[in-house]
Amino acid sequence: MSSAHASSTETLEPPRLEDGQELWRIARDSKSLDLNSPYSYLLWCRDFATTSVVARADGGVRGFVTGFVRPRDPQTLFVWQVAVDEQWRGRALAGRMLGYLAGTGCRFIEATITPDNLASDRLFTAFARDRGAHLERRPLLGEELFPTGHQAEVLYRIGPLDQAAQSGGI
Repeated sequence: MSSAHASSTETLEPPRLEDGQELWRIARDSKSLDLNSPYSYLLWCRDFATTSVVARADGGVRGFVTGFVRPRDPQTLFVWQVAVDEQWRGRALAGRMLGYLAGTGCRFIEATITPDNLASDRLFTAFARDRGAHLERRPLLGEELFPTGHQAEVLYRIGPLDQAAQSGGI
C-alpha cells in the first residue's frame, strides 16, 4: 500500500448510476470475477443501490459489493460480487463494505464461491467469525450447469446476524 493511500479515508455509500462504469472497470481489472456487461453494472447501480455499496476515496470508486434481497427469502441478502481496486487491497475494505450491508437489516447473508477462490473464502469466513454468526457451506450449482471451464459454486450462508453487532462493522 502506498503512503498516499495510507492516510485516505473511504466513504461507504450506495452506488450512483454514474458509478456503473467504475464497477465494471474494477470487476474487469480483478481478473478473477465473472465479468458482466457494462450495461448490467449500470442497471445494478440503478435498481439495486439500496442493497449494494461502494467505497469512495480520492475522488473515485475504490471497491464495491453488489447484492440483492432474495425474493423468496426477504431476510437474506445475496452478495453477487465483491471487488476492491488493486491499489486499495490489504485495507480490510471488503470486510467493511460487507459490514455496511449487514447494517441494512438483513438477518442472513449468502454468496456463492468457487473452490479455488481463497480470498472470498477467507473474507466470508472471517466475516462470520467476527460476528459470532454460523457459517454454512454447501454445494449449490454443479459445474455441469455451466459452460465448459466454470467451476462449481458453493453456497456460503451466514447468520442469523445479531442486529446489535451489525452496526460495528468489521
